[in-house]
Amino acid sequence: MDIALEPWMGWAFASIVLLLLLSAFFSGSETALTATSKARMLALEKEKNGAAARVGILIEDRESLIGAILLGNNLVNILASSIAAAVFLAMFGEAGVPIATLVMTALVLVFSEVMPKTYALSNPDRLAMFVSLPIRIVTAVFGPVVAGVQVVVRGTLRLIGADVTGPVLSAHEEIRGQIDLHLQEGGVVKHDRDMLGGVLDLRELTVDDVMVHRKNLLMLDIDQPVEQLVETALTSPHTRLPLWQGEPENIVGILHVRDLARALHGASGDSSRIDIAGLKREPWFVPETTELFDQLNAFRTKREHFALVVDEYGALMGVVTLEDILEEIVGEIEDEHDLAPPGDFKREADGSVIVDGATGIREINRALDWELPDDEAVTIAGLVIHEAQTIPEPGQRFRFHDVQFDILERRRNQITRVKLTPLGEEE
Repeated sequence: MDIALEPWMGWAFASIVLLLLLSAFFSGSETALTATSKARMLALEKEKNGAAARVGILIEDRESLIGAILLGNNLVNILASSIAAAVFLAMFGEAGVPIATLVMTALVLVFSEVMPKTYALSNPDRLAMFVSLPIRIVTAVFGPVVAGVQVVVRGTLRLIGADVTGPVLSAHEEIRGQIDLHLQEGGVVKHDRDMLGGVLDLRELTVDDVMVHRKNLLMLDIDQPVEQLVETALTSPHTRLPLWQGEPENIVGILHVRDLARALHGASGDSSRIDIAGLKREPWFVPETTELFDQLNAFRTKREHFALVVDEYGALMGVVTLEDILEEIVGEIEDEHDLAPPGDFKREADGSVIVDGATGIREINRALDWELPDDEAVTIAGLVIHEAQTIPEPGQRFRFHDVQFDILERRRNQITRVKLTPLGEEE
């Protein structure tokens, strides 16, 4: 069959090539602008990078951006296919339509979709800044049309009951997801992941989640003999000790060991000459519902490291220190004066761990990468009691949250030792 080539066909083929290039431009721009790092663009924008600033403006309204790019991409693809159909009809007659369909599908798929998108995924930030100016012009030109399309789309989605209110994940959840992803890919080590997660947790935790409970406090009766108070304070591993009078609930001040040492030096070591009431500092009370982030800022503002935690009735619940908050970020901080913390646990050969009942749930989750819930309880003992709805006896066994809990020891109403065994998928 003879194929007749008309002079206009050369212009038609040139137009098809140009339209395919435009299609590749729109496809690559879409991928680059949706895959680009918003944080990276913000950093470059602060360095007075104009292209990064344009990218930031474009991705701020992703719906309008995608609408404009898709409109331009569809226009050039349909126009290229129409021209190709006309050319192949003139060349092959009725067989020209299926031939044009096959040829244009192959060309669009390879050169206008896969190839530009592959490059864009490999270089999203660079390509996004390169195309930012022309895409900004495209969004301005197609803006009115895209706005009309958005009205139709949103109206249709609402009619069928679809939610178009926005992203489901909060910014914190998105950051956590990115951190976990980098951990899996090896870009972040576990300790760094835990530290970054600890920073994000400061707005989700309150002081009662990290405070030292009142039963573990060392408090001094201010009416005791001065010599006894001095000896107890100087042999204590703590530098700040609450002082009470009459009853332990009546906190009248805080004794700082440094103040006591300075007073002892001034009295030439004679403790009987020390005026404890004159050394005490004013106690600082904070509600147990205070967010850790707010408490951290309060510590910095007041230049204090120690606060007493009270409940809604004003009853003493415990103490919170700056170190307690920092440990939520960097992990346990120990020095030569610290006592062995209850959070220490012993790993067994079978994969189980034996922990103190007072061990924090968050400590276990952080150390073992578990996901035990800490909404209703702070310690392992509290979690067992909450789930069992009773105070278990030694020897009892419970299974929940993919972990087996064996009660090893109990003193009075307090669970003191628990064996935790992760359950396999079959169990």
